[in-house]
Amino acid sequence: MAPRPYWKGYLKLSLVTCAVSLTPATSSREKVRFHTVNAKTGHRVRSRYVDAETGKPVADEDEVKGYETEEGRHVIIEDEEFEAVALESTRTIDIDQFVPADSIEWIWYDTPYYLMPDDEVAQEAYAVIREAMAATGKVGISRLVLSRRERAVMLEPRGKGIVLWTLRYGDEVRDGREIFGDGEEKKAEPRLVSLISTLIEDLTQPWDPAMLGDPVQERLKEIIASKQKKKTKKPSKAGKKEEPETPGNVVNIMDALKKSISQEKKRGG
Repeated sequence: MAPRPYWKGYLKLSLVTCAVSLTPATSSREKVRFHTVNAKTGHRVRSRYVDAETGKPVADEDEVKGYETEEGRHVIIEDEEFEAVALESTRTIDIDQFVPADSIEWIWYDTPYYLMPDDEVAQEAYAVIREAMAATGKVGISRLVLSRRERAVMLEPRGKGIVLWTLRYGDEVRDGREIFGDGEEKKAEPRLVSLISTLIEDLTQPWDPAMLGDPVQERLKEIIASKQKKKTKKPSKAGKKEEPETPGNVVNIMDALKKSISQEKKRGG
């Protein structure tokens, strides 16, 4: 059964407009989810907002957003003030600029959605926009309100459709130089690079989504199924990998690489 659209609205490029729908490209439906439960009663625990000073519960209508200017002091922002700075239309993806498809680094990408025409009338305009982006090697940049939050988005042609990526804002991505530093880059020995390249080639295989299987989730499902059957036997730890030992401080990287390549060749047999 196909997932239901998450959002419906319009895709607009200049005077071209078409009805579209947005569906999440990823799903966490199969993930094991837990509730917080009172161990004594077996009842679920409910979260409530309480006043930090009085400890009393706060009614929904009394909850407002505040920006802390100094410890204990806040500037309150009303809903009307949020609305005044928001997008004029929350139902239109208005593409007002394009950039080369390879100019946005992956670190800016956040969440992917499939953007599709919502009816037969919209299909032609949708196809024209998609194919024009593909032909020029460009992606569209726009803004969209999702879950009451305004997001910068990128529209990328992909096969028969368009993938819409929400993007992180400029102040959300750290400059790598803050982490890696501005010092001089250490150069690696060419022969070590050659050995690593050989090892990489030996370990290279065609991409398969099965590589990203989640053994922890599968084990949790087994444990839950076991408990549902009221088995008293404790879950086996046979499938759990042992933590690797901490390596010694002195390592001959050349010997280690040669040994690694030798082992991979034996496996490839």
